[in-house]
Amino acid sequence: MPLLDTKHKQKSFALTTLLLSVLLILLFYVGLTYLDPPEENGITVNFGSMDVGSGNIQPTMPQPKPNPVPLEEVPTEKEPEAEESASKSEPTADTAPEVPAEKVLTQDQQESIRIKQQEDARKQEALEAQRKADALRQAEADRERKAREQADRLERERQAALEAQRREQEEKKRKLDALIGGINAANGQTSGSEGDDKTPGDKGRPDGNPYATTYYGAPGTGSGNTGYGLSGRSLMGRGKETQKCNQQGTVVVQIVVNRNGVVIEATPGVKGTTNSDPCLLQPAKATALSYKWNPDTKAPDRQIGFVVVNFKLGQ
Repeated sequence: MPLLDTKHKQKSFALTTLLLSVLLILLFYVGLTYLDPPEENGITVNFGSMDVGSGNIQPTMPQPKPNPVPLEEVPTEKEPEAEESASKSEPTADTAPEVPAEKVLTQDQQESIRIKQQEDARKQEALEAQRKADALRQAEADRERKAREQADRLERERQAALEAQRREQEEKKRKLDALIGGINAANGQTSGSEGDDKTPGDKGRPDGNPYATTYYGAPGTGSGNTGYGLSGRSLMGRGKETQKCNQQGTVVVQIVVNRNGVVIEATPGVKGTTNSDPCLLQPAKATALSYKWNPDTKAPDRQIGFVVVNFKLGQ
């Protein structure tokens, strides 16, 4: 099958040939350029070619070796004077004015320069490391300062909240005192008396439980005298939780009893407790929860009372 059998193939062949020819011509005149080698750099070192020499002029060609002087031709004392006078009268090439030699950088000087550069680099690195260390210390100091400022701010906010709560409680107490006629006044003008003692007065505690149905410390009407503040309720059953540590003391547990006589809440360690060790509070709470009173449909939904648990050594 012929290669150039169509008009398009012929045009493509002609165009390709033309482009390759132009490319080769351009490469021949433009692309193939000669670059001169760079100038050589270095230090001129004079090794010499003999064991002897004098003067400051560097020969550019090797010098002939000097002939040994025979012993019989050693000049006398007078001959040097004659030669010296002759040399003074007729200047030669050896007596030409000296030309100052070009200063050549020796290897020792190069080593000194290199050592100095290394020392400068080490000093620069030390300064850079010192700057970085100073920056890190400054950043750490800034973080500590911000942390202290935040802690101080939180403490101020906490103190402000406590102060606001204290003021609120004082305001509530003041309003309550004003409402009931000045309960904290030493010389009140209100008449009347309330309590179970023979001495006239108003028995109770301002900070006591307002839902208690009897005075703290006074036994209720139930059997066994184990229920406090549960007026009209009798004890049906109870358990005893032993302590895990060998301690003694009294733990008062505030309880909440429902109409069915079941203790639904127990808070150990209220006022009257003589030992608040956790190893006594937990068994006291378990003991109070095991108590069972008689059901009473007329009792409040939440009747508050107290249970006193006495712990002795070895029990």
